[in-house]
Amino acid sequence: MTFKRIEEYGLIGNMHSAALVGDDGSIDWLCLPYFDSPSIFSKLVDDDRGGYFRITAADSVDNRQMYFPETNVLITRFGSSDSAAQVTDFMPVHGGHEFTGDPWSESSVTDECEASRIIRQVTGVLGTTTMRMECRPAFGYGLTDHTVEKIDGGVRFTSGDGDVLTLVAPCEFEIKAGVVSATFVLEHDESVPFVLEWDGAPEHSPELISSNDADGMFRDTVEYWRNWVGKCTYQGRWREEVVRSLLALKLLTFAPSGAIIAAPTTSLPEDIGGVRNWDYRYCWIRDAALTIDAFMRMGYVDEARGFMRWLGARTREQHTVDGRPLQVMYSIWGDHELDERELDHMPGYRDSKPVRVGNGAYNQFQLDIYGELMESVYIYNRAGWPISFDMWNSLSGILDWVSSNWQEPDEGIWEVRGGRRHFVHSKIMAWNALAKGLKLADERSFPANRELWISSRDQIFHEIMDEGWNEELKSFTQSYGSNVVDAALLQLLNIGALSPRDPRMISTLELIENTLTRDSLVFRYDPEEAEDGLEGKEGTFSMCTFWLVEALTRSGRLEEARFLFERMLGYASSLGLYSEETGPKGEMLGNFPQAFTHLALTTSAFILDRALDHGTALNHRN
Repeated sequence: MTFKRIEEYGLIGNMHSAALVGDDGSIDWLCLPYFDSPSIFSKLVDDDRGGYFRITAADSVDNRQMYFPETNVLITRFGSSDSAAQVTDFMPVHGGHEFTGDPWSESSVTDECEASRIIRQVTGVLGTTTMRMECRPAFGYGLTDHTVEKIDGGVRFTSGDGDVLTLVAPCEFEIKAGVVSATFVLEHDESVPFVLEWDGAPEHSPELISSNDADGMFRDTVEYWRNWVGKCTYQGRWREEVVRSLLALKLLTFAPSGAIIAAPTTSLPEDIGGVRNWDYRYCWIRDAALTIDAFMRMGYVDEARGFMRWLGARTREQHTVDGRPLQVMYSIWGDHELDERELDHMPGYRDSKPVRVGNGAYNQFQLDIYGELMESVYIYNRAGWPISFDMWNSLSGILDWVSSNWQEPDEGIWEVRGGRRHFVHSKIMAWNALAKGLKLADERSFPANRELWISSRDQIFHEIMDEGWNEELKSFTQSYGSNVVDAALLQLLNIGALSPRDPRMISTLELIENTLTRDSLVFRYDPEEAEDGLEGKEGTFSMCTFWLVEALTRSGRLEEARFLFERMLGYASSLGLYSEETGPKGEMLGNFPQAFTHLALTTSAFILDRALDHGTALNHRN
């Protein structure tokens, strides 16, 4: 087995799909034409049969990766004692998905777009370098056979289902057992461009491009990304890290519909060899709303409008689970059913089975999503675009439903599979939904069912103080009547429900620091105590560490917050990317890169920066 560490990958994409490129020049994960399509290359989770597209130097002894500054263009450099070469990887960005008008009522979405392409420009940097290329697709998660044939300038792969993938380059290709390979020599400043293209038409004949053509595509792609970065309003202490996180988050947006995925991968494990392996290639209401919160803080309105368009379409649909106004998650197109199945033929990343596609949590009840949703809508109305009356009507119906259903137990933010409970975090986010709805109604003078909302808001708060508080522990707990502490309780402070000087919040924060923190990193909870319905353990949860940074900042403990924040920056990959969790040796665990982690980094950087500039805690949410 030759699995690379998760942190040894970089990400490229075009807001339709994304590819993971290892520091050895191998594309080991790619789904085409969209994020949630069946994989074409899946060596990431099946080292033997998963498929890959590798370009590497024959005599390389030192491989390094970097992003071209302020872009998502990835450079992998290979070096030896007397030669060097590099591969520049990028996906040209599609156009034609801009829209105007009210995002809540506009729902025209098309899946018709130009073919997806990956450009791999191979360039000699020093001396004479022998390069080797191998391309071995494995269509349909490796379950679908394919044929390969030579065409003008390259080869065409055709799957048994009729899907077509072409590869062209100005070099000689060899075909053996469905694998295409090439060996070529580069002198200093010589270039060979490879173009991998997906097109649904079997008769499609790709054009061979020159090095000058590839250079032009490179410049256009760099210009796109730098123009996008130029909209960022953050100029603080950690601009480089924040910009890289924003660029990663942008790659997780799905341009045709406005959806935002949690991560571009499936089944990277939370515990090596364990079963906590999930498919994150879908749009969670919570994750997307928090991402929009992060984008809005940094000056990005278009992404918020895109998500509001997608969300508006969901609120107008009649199909719901148990009468709930929204599901926990949907496909990038808004499909409701995400049936979970296991791919038994795949051994998983480092033998971590099962590999799953689909996600069975789609039909769970997670009450907290309405709090994160209303938080993002409130910020969008203030800093982005005033919401329409039609949008308000839809939101009012959701808040009426929250008022009538907040008493029900749910599966919570962590999507436990051990049964529903009265999670304190879920209750406080229901409180937040109503609190933000009332503020929005007052600020815009919208009609609202104020008496019901106020009554429910106050009932929730009283119940949390009574049922969610453990007098023996002197702390709030994960759920009513439990003895388990949960890092999600930090949100009691971070959303402004409790003051940082409230004795209950102070003691809860202290207990979280004492029981869930290891070497400054934060576990979300103790799986052995929490009984989440799953076997095995997991790493520290990176988003929770950034939540603690925010909580310390709001508590006025600025030096501790800054130390923790900068310590956490040291756990990023060499490219500035994060997965969902961090293992005991500092290794990355879980799907990669992870929206949760990157959005929490940007938010905590923003809040900590402002607090340091003012020399005091910032305890308001605006």
